[in-house]
Amino acid sequence: MRLLIIFACCLFVGFAFGQDSIEDLKKQLEQAGSSKEKMYLHYDLAEAYLRSNTEASIEQAKLAHRLATEINNSSMGAEAAFLVGRGYERDRDERNAEVWYRTALAKAKDAGDSDLIIKSVERRSRLAEKDRNYRKAYQIVEEAFNYFSQNGTSISDLERKYEQQRKALDQERQRLQAEIDRLSEEKDLLSSDRDQLQQQQQRLVQEKQQVEQEVNKKEERLADVSAAKAKADSLAQLQEVKVKQLSRQKLEQDNVLKTQEIELNKAIMEAERSQREAERNKEQRNQLMILAGSGILLTLLLLVLFLISRRNRRQLKDKNRMIEQEKERSNELLLNILPANIAEELREYGKAQTRKYDEVTVLFSDFINFSRISEQLSPEELVEELDRCFKGFDFIIGNYPEIEKIKTIGDAYMCASGLDNRKTMPGSMIKAALEMQEYLEEQKQERMRLGKPYFEARIGIHTGPAVAGVVGVNKFAYDIWGDTVNTASRMETNGQAGRVNISEATYNLIKYQFDCEYRGKVQAKNKGLIDMYFVKGARAGATVSV
Repeated sequence: MRLLIIFACCLFVGFAFGQDSIEDLKKQLEQAGSSKEKMYLHYDLAEAYLRSNTEASIEQAKLAHRLATEINNSSMGAEAAFLVGRGYERDRDERNAEVWYRTALAKAKDAGDSDLIIKSVERRSRLAEKDRNYRKAYQIVEEAFNYFSQNGTSISDLERKYEQQRKALDQERQRLQAEIDRLSEEKDLLSSDRDQLQQQQQRLVQEKQQVEQEVNKKEERLADVSAAKAKADSLAQLQEVKVKQLSRQKLEQDNVLKTQEIELNKAIMEAERSQREAERNKEQRNQLMILAGSGILLTLLLLVLFLISRRNRRQLKDKNRMIEQEKERSNELLLNILPANIAEELREYGKAQTRKYDEVTVLFSDFINFSRISEQLSPEELVEELDRCFKGFDFIIGNYPEIEKIKTIGDAYMCASGLDNRKTMPGSMIKAALEMQEYLEEQKQERMRLGKPYFEARIGIHTGPAVAGVVGVNKFAYDIWGDTVNTASRMETNGQAGRVNISEATYNLIKYQFDCEYRGKVQAKNKGLIDMYFVKGARAGATVSV
């Protein structure tokens, strides 16, 4: 409860302070002399009113925009227009908000205010998305992107870079295959050496065990000899005492002593021989230890070679992954040029067979008075506007998977459906054509507001048999031929700006889905009289087959 009381007090103090600030600004406005000073005071009043009184905020912001226009201050005019748009957006008047945000964007471009350009584009795009007009949101963002971006890379550059990358990848693949073969041979050799080393280690272990057994036996015999020698020494001392005591038995004792001395010499010789054998066994044991150390070193060497081989395999795996990534990029580039089934056939067989289709719907569009409009624009502006229109067309037909873009010729645009072994659906083609005309109408209104020339197009559609295939080797192209293509071109030539003109063959397939206006028989070049129809729009309640 105490927190609520403190929060209410803060709101009251803030409101009182805001009222005092507004009153001070009003007094300053009454005393202002120059238009520039009034312009800034109107703008400050608009910001002060924005939270409490959007109506007053919009009025003050519009006065600031008018004064900025009079003194030719584009930067302040853009800021004031953006503030008007914020006021309308707070009042949920999204239509007027969009108009003023568009005006703020134009002024910001004149002033070169990048931050305000970005804020205006963000507000307009958000309003379009809120209205579920995602195509308009895309166009708004695309316009800002084209304003900030520089020239891109042409398709010929992409093809040249792709060819260079492909050659480099082929060379790298050959080098890696040779490396794989070499590593495989080294692996086999190491495997053979490892088996031999294991056998040798087993043999050395067995020999070591035998030597240790013999050494143990010799040490036991040496202990026996030492015991015998000690016993002999003891007997000799005893005999010497007896000789001193018993002189009568001296000779006999001498003989016994000699015999004992002989045995003692034999024992000493046996002990020396056993010692020599022990030393020889010790040398053999040392040699065995040297061999064991060599085996350990060889094992470490094999371990190092194994680690090197594993590192090479890891590097090979990384390079294979890079090759797969480049392959995916090349596939994406190929799919951007050719239909999916044709691209797959080219990858598998190296060529694509020409196909005949019994029923294909072909669309032609062409801009009216293109030569006259091109004289009013710089080459850069002409290419930019033409690119904008064709990107819009690409975006529209991209929503219809059965429609395939064929090519652009100058200011003409050509696409077709029914080229994927399925029966053509003219309804989706006509729906896309109506969206293309609607898109051009929106562009026309925008450029008329800015006082710039605009494009209008004729669109013609015809349905019939056609032949399609890939022609050429260098910079190859996918194209379609036949009388159906020529008739679709005549439909476009005999059409009118902003309308979709179709033949009787197409009309018979869509007459229950769209309202059409019969034009009668129209004279077409090299075709004679042809029944033609203008498409007015989809029938109420009808379902368009797509």
